[in-house]
Amino acid sequence: MGRTLYSFTAYARPLINPNCRYATTGCPFSKRQRSQIAPTAALNDEIFANAKPYSEVPGPKPIPILGNTWRMVPIIGQFDISEFAKVTKMFLEQYGRIVRLGGLIGRPDLLFVYDADEIERMYRREGPTPFRPAMPCLVKYKSEVRKDFFGELPGVVGVHGEQWRRFRSKVQRPILQPQTVKKYVAPIELVTEDFIKYMEDARDENGDLPHEFDNDIHRWSLECIGRVALDVRLGCLSSKLTKDSEPQRIIDAAKFALRNVAVLELKAPYWRYFPTPLWTKYVNNMNFFIELCSRYINEALERLKTKKVTSENDLSLLERVLRSEGDPKIATIMALDLILVGIDTISMAVCSILYQVATRLKEQEKMAEEIRRVLPDPNQPLTYSDLDKLHYTKAFVREVFRMYSTVIGNGRTLQEDDVICGYHIPKGVQVVFPTIVTGNMEQFVSDPDEFKPERWLESEGRLHSFASLPYGFGARICLGRRFADLEIQVLLAKLLRRYRLEYHHEPLEYAVTFMYAPDGPLRLRMLPR
Repeated sequence: MGRTLYSFTAYARPLINPNCRYATTGCPFSKRQRSQIAPTAALNDEIFANAKPYSEVPGPKPIPILGNTWRMVPIIGQFDISEFAKVTKMFLEQYGRIVRLGGLIGRPDLLFVYDADEIERMYRREGPTPFRPAMPCLVKYKSEVRKDFFGELPGVVGVHGEQWRRFRSKVQRPILQPQTVKKYVAPIELVTEDFIKYMEDARDENGDLPHEFDNDIHRWSLECIGRVALDVRLGCLSSKLTKDSEPQRIIDAAKFALRNVAVLELKAPYWRYFPTPLWTKYVNNMNFFIELCSRYINEALERLKTKKVTSENDLSLLERVLRSEGDPKIATIMALDLILVGIDTISMAVCSILYQVATRLKEQEKMAEEIRRVLPDPNQPLTYSDLDKLHYTKAFVREVFRMYSTVIGNGRTLQEDDVICGYHIPKGVQVVFPTIVTGNMEQFVSDPDEFKPERWLESEGRLHSFASLPYGFGARICLGRRFADLEIQVLLAKLLRRYRLEYHHEPLEYAVTFMYAPDGPLRLRMLPR
């Protein structure tokens, strides 16, 4: 997320315009998504002259030496990183639709923008190599610590500019083509059937799933990603999996790598100056990922050498990348990025979705009825066409993402000065689009406190498409989104066709690890229909 600025659209406008025109965007889960398009205007000296100075942007005031970093420090600080979703909402309530969080040790200012029209304006005019707020710890690892491995093509995660564009151009065509995704319906269905069998065996006499069920979801997610990115079944769903097994080590490493990003970058950025214990463990985890991916990619390359191929349709995603690029390192880095960001993201999204399914029985029954119509025989193999007919099920997922956005925000790093919400914002500032808040604002969504999947299937009411963007937008939209959609849809179709989910414990609060998800044991009850 980020861009070189080319053209400029209206920099300040009312939050709701009854005379706006509408455009559709490619919402991954719904048939409908509407967007208010701001009128265009040239970025000129007059606009900058009339803009208020950056120093006047409201926000928490930094103190000498410690800036605002002290607010994230345990005991003395005001902000708990696990409650950062609440903090972003508090910023809106206290300071308004634009908030500056400056004085952060070792990193640029963060600028929170709570205006979906401004967010849309920025997304729609981004150039071919957008800059998104990076994970400095991952940037340092790829560009310095392991430059020997990554070289000039370090992947798509934590990478920007021409390097990012060149690497993405090598892998995005096979990853994003619908025909590629369609080939994985059956493999993902097989993994999911094994997972449901695992769930059946893991239940107690009341049908309750174990306390550590969230880790089981991670195991399913890793098995799916391994099948897509590495062309193998990793064995994550074995009932005999130990804490020292390779699949569990992968899960633990992925959790650590993502969930400590906020700690490394906001709470304890001292690794920039000397190798802290947390930084050393982070590096060791990343080295483990490289070793793992390299081993499986080399095995896939050996298989490809003896495989009889008559057309491109005979090739898996990994094989297509290996064959077209001829460099196993490209495939290794692709797999590394998919595993690194995919395991925890998809797992936490599924935890949130299943919790909402189990606590919203009326909506669950609507999904189950829809799935029964599409799949009258529960043993019938799924097809891509079947999944495409699950309109209400997809809308339910979309509504979960709106109200409980797994990714609490997207953003851009400004490559040129801009005017946002009437303020002159300098180059280098990291602009944050807090989806978890904007998706629940009355200005952009009708009755935002009401859980209503039907809003994604109807034409009435406000529903600003840039208020809730679970996968981002534009050139840096999530590269693995089609596979994420597929895995979630297959799981819901197979699970709800046979079982009813319930939850009979105290309500779970949501909290931020790296993702936003229910905090506590996901003690679901799984009963035959």
